[in-house]
Amino acid sequence: MSVGTGHGKPPVPFHEYSGRDCDRGTLTKKEMKELIQKELPLGLASTLAEMEAVLLDMDQNCDGIVSFQEYFTFLGTLVSIYSESLKENK
Repeated sequence: MSVGTGHGKPPVPFHEYSGRDCDRGTLTKKEMKELIQKELPLGLASTLAEMEAVLLDMDQNCDGIVSFQEYFTFLGTLVSIYSESLKENK
């Protein structure tokens, strides 16, 4: 997983998906599902139940939407898990 694209864009574009259905600063479940499926094809959620579990984990305050802070926290956790996995496989 790269840290950036080298063009000043984040590796996973929150703001390209946020605001399509609602507030520009948040992701609805629909927007988050689309982002995960298109931008994070890591086997994160292959079934609807797994997708719902990921979304529930991300939505820390249980308001039904994912804020940028919740999203960023989720990405940090993903990077940490991925890094630990790489260390274990050496």
